[in-house]
Amino acid sequence: MIEALQHIEFTPFFISFKLASITAFVLFCVALPLAWYLSQTRSRVKPFIEAVTALPIVLPPSVLGFYILWAFAPDSALGAFFEDAFGIKLAFSFTGLVVASCFYSLPFMVQPLQSGFESLNKNMLEASYVAGKSKFVTLFKVALPNIKPSLLTAIIVTFAHTVGEFGVVLMVGGSIPGETKVASVAIYDMVEMMDYTSAHIYSAIMVLISFVVLLGVYIFNAKQTRRFGL
Repeated sequence: MIEALQHIEFTPFFISFKLASITAFVLFCVALPLAWYLSQTRSRVKPFIEAVTALPIVLPPSVLGFYILWAFAPDSALGAFFEDAFGIKLAFSFTGLVVASCFYSLPFMVQPLQSGFESLNKNMLEASYVAGKSKFVTLFKVALPNIKPSLLTAIIVTFAHTVGEFGVVLMVGGSIPGETKVASVAIYDMVEMMDYTSAHIYSAIMVLISFVVLLGVYIFNAKQTRRFGL
């Protein structure tokens, strides 16, 4: 065990955290206006958009990963366009992992934000509009400051969910050391090689990280609840 600890390779964890950080940032920028729209609209297309957004929750990761890999392939229209126009290879690259992770983790960012916006006092929003504030100002100056628990939950859960990805990242990124070999894939490779001691160590680290992250979210939300007497 001690010898295994001395030979731990932390690069897969670094790649996982880097992937999760970029994914959470990109999804926040994308999901914020989407969640705001879904919380405010009464359009008939709302259920359709919500269903599409939530699809990654119910789809097997292998199915989602297969279609993303198919779309990213060099001989596909999308893959060829990015490679020819920008010199970006999507399949089996870190860039491809980011895009795939954004698809896979989208509902974990959208749904908490949407729930937070829908729980807001409508009179508060109406007062902002009556005062001449635009929807943009109302969103950032009124809505966001009043949904801090939902905001934190969305960001942290999206980050943690991305760190724990396996099926999608394995299919889209493979297991390229130093580029696409994230922690979950590294554990899979260790089990394949029957290196159970290292697999135990990596898995324990992942369990500890996940627990600490979720504990922090629940503690923060509990403090917010007591603070506002909810």
